[in-house]
Amino acid sequence: MSELAADAGGWLPVDAPGDTYLALHAAGRIPHPFAAENEGACAWVKEREWWWRTTFDASPPRSDERVLIVFEGLDTFATIWVNGVEMGATSNMFLEHRIDVGAVLHADRENQVVVRFTPPARMVADKRMETWPIIADPISESKRNFIRKAQFGWGWDWGPRLPTVGIWRPVRIERQRIASLEDVRFETLEIDGAARVAVTVTVDAFRAAPLDVAIELTDDAGLLVACAIADPARANRVELLIERPHLWWTSELGKATLYTLTVTLRASGKQLARVGQQVGIRTVSLDTSADPEEPGCNFFRFVLNGVRIFARGANWVPASSFVGGLTPSDYADLLERAAAANMNMIRVWGGGIYEHDAFYKECDRRGLLVWQDFMFACAPYPEHEPEFVESVREEVAYQIRRLRSHACLALWCGNNEGDAVQAFMNQLSGKQDRFLGDLYIHTIIPETLAKLDPATAYWPGSPHGGPSHNSMRAGDAHNWTVWHGLPPTPDDVPVGTFDHSPEGVAYTRYAEDMSRFVSEFGIQAAPALATLARWMQPEAMQLSSDGFLNRIKDRPKDKVNAMLLPVTGIPVTLQQYVEFTQIVQAEGLKFGIEHYRRRTPHCSGALLWQYNDCWPGISWSIIDHDGVAKPAWYAVRRAYAPVMASFRARGDGEVELWVTNDTLVQVNATATIELVTLAGESLSMTELQVSVAATASVRIWQGHPEAAADRVLLVRSPQFGGNRHFFAALKNVPFSPDAPTMDVQRIDAHTLRVTLTATNYVYGACLLTSHAATRFSDNFFDLFTGESRSISVSHQVLALVPGDVTLRYGISEGRDR
Repeated sequence: MSELAADAGGWLPVDAPGDTYLALHAAGRIPHPFAAENEGACAWVKEREWWWRTTFDASPPRSDERVLIVFEGLDTFATIWVNGVEMGATSNMFLEHRIDVGAVLHADRENQVVVRFTPPARMVADKRMETWPIIADPISESKRNFIRKAQFGWGWDWGPRLPTVGIWRPVRIERQRIASLEDVRFETLEIDGAARVAVTVTVDAFRAAPLDVAIELTDDAGLLVACAIADPARANRVELLIERPHLWWTSELGKATLYTLTVTLRASGKQLARVGQQVGIRTVSLDTSADPEEPGCNFFRFVLNGVRIFARGANWVPASSFVGGLTPSDYADLLERAAAANMNMIRVWGGGIYEHDAFYKECDRRGLLVWQDFMFACAPYPEHEPEFVESVREEVAYQIRRLRSHACLALWCGNNEGDAVQAFMNQLSGKQDRFLGDLYIHTIIPETLAKLDPATAYWPGSPHGGPSHNSMRAGDAHNWTVWHGLPPTPDDVPVGTFDHSPEGVAYTRYAEDMSRFVSEFGIQAAPALATLARWMQPEAMQLSSDGFLNRIKDRPKDKVNAMLLPVTGIPVTLQQYVEFTQIVQAEGLKFGIEHYRRRTPHCSGALLWQYNDCWPGISWSIIDHDGVAKPAWYAVRRAYAPVMASFRARGDGEVELWVTNDTLVQVNATATIELVTLAGESLSMTELQVSVAATASVRIWQGHPEAAADRVLLVRSPQFGGNRHFFAALKNVPFSPDAPTMDVQRIDAHTLRVTLTATNYVYGACLLTSHAATRFSDNFFDLFTGESRSISVSHQVLALVPGDVTLRYGISEGRDR
């Protein structure tokens, strides 16, 4: 080990877990990489060698002991020394590393651990692999597919190029005596009145002694419901019977009940180790049986505790480019708001990370199912490098063991879009090239799952299934007709060619999608104007500036205009750009979700792309990097409501009204359908008695209302809220310029109540504030003529005053309208 690294001055403080970029910024060595145009100014960090060190107290082990340093995650090519002795090297960000350091510990002074991180480019300089021209991120330059590291860090069409380096997950010292608890697995075997569960305990006995394992399961009130004693030398698996189980459910179906599993390892009655974890009693399966009502098609639906559900959710990307700096509170806030948006599933996308433990614990607690990708995305991967293959094999086994006992885990998925892109390229070229990565998704992963987690469903890729990878007939599909202009694939070949025209990418094309399960679909929108202002230079706050254009990673930079033109017109200011893109995203996601949910049970899931952001840029997210909910978050919350009404316009002027019920009980309700002018004149009204069976979607009304641009069709119900339908593009609807009256009252130091009252129909009333962590009980809503609505505005830390809140509404004038 270099003497310079061990003893020289100039060291900077850093948190572990943490990140080198954040440490350099805190020390004043670099500007914040997210601010201004600093991404490029910080590019040199990835080219350097970085050393991390610390000291710790740990005396040498006694004869029946061992002392380990456990690195839960090193990013990425790292060499480890303890007290000057090299103890190992790593090359996989997604693996835990356990090092027995007992032989080198000092008895009379503190110990030192040093980790050297080698630049990834140096480690893969000689690697070569042909990649696809259709993929925009720089695979051939970064060679990211040769590195077991978060792929998104090399740049994506929504994120910056800031590949991280450092100790990104916790480090701990473990002093073990006689034996250790290596793994505890909980699984639900059967639910039939009572529940039969199994606990499997893996013990590593490194000294001879009589051992036993005590297993206790307590309910959420702390009452013991089952217990057992196991002899690990004879059998490490025990089954328990729970007579009256409280099941784990998603929120629309029930409570996400968690039990506490406590496992204690003992030697001659004395405790050696104890672990406790929250577990849920539930069964989850994937139904891919034939759909008898749509011949030639198969379902793709999740079954929770015997109930077929509609998956309402989103794709999750890392919540920061600097994944080592994320905290449990970051996850708690984002996932609490996912549940508040009526989501029941989150897909962990394969270009990011296997998330921190706090993520999965929050999903367990909030009743959010997790679709878990393995970390392969949009690239071929080497199959003939033994060290790489073995590293992946270890990674897969480690992550399965780590995550398999979580109640939230619903599906393992082999990769994101890699094999699908290969198939698409074959269609374009007429070739039959195999996907370099099949070894992992068709052999290593399923074989490992068969051994370690056979009960959890496995899906080779997303999209996958049917006559082609993105078929609408079976499996899951990615709808990138809307936004990217990709040709849809109803059967075995794409229909048409790329179409980037306004007609080709319009969000109304979601209505053509007959897919079984849509695991990606989305529309870009800017973050809040205040978010941009926090991170950009004042002079860059204009559409044509380099600073603003760097926030758009998708190409071409003006791609959004094709979607804006027919809906809002083209923006001429940055403020209009924020407003128009947010409106189109909100309306487009609303339209798509309502269509997919009306197709229940033939479509059984909609996971929008994407939920969150890794930096303050323009992306498909519905919550921006600073935690500000875009208007689409509120539109999605309404569209994902467990019971939801939606209008469907047909080509002949007919309009249908549907009610979708995702709950376990039949909905009996009253509803009023009214055609009104924007000035508030009622032209017709119909009252209905509505009955919708559990987990069903039905048409409850159809008619031919007298359409006009200045009219709106409304549905209102005390049981399931309401919805509206316009008869013209938003830019052509003659909304009144009159603002609603706005009354703001201070309830306490951190809470305001805002009451809005409309004198004419108000579209898209949106309350704004410059404080990122401000929360609104509702936002981005329409007001009917004469309607009043009160909104709670709160901030946990800052004191709020009435002047903190402003109002945006309607659609400001753009050009090309």
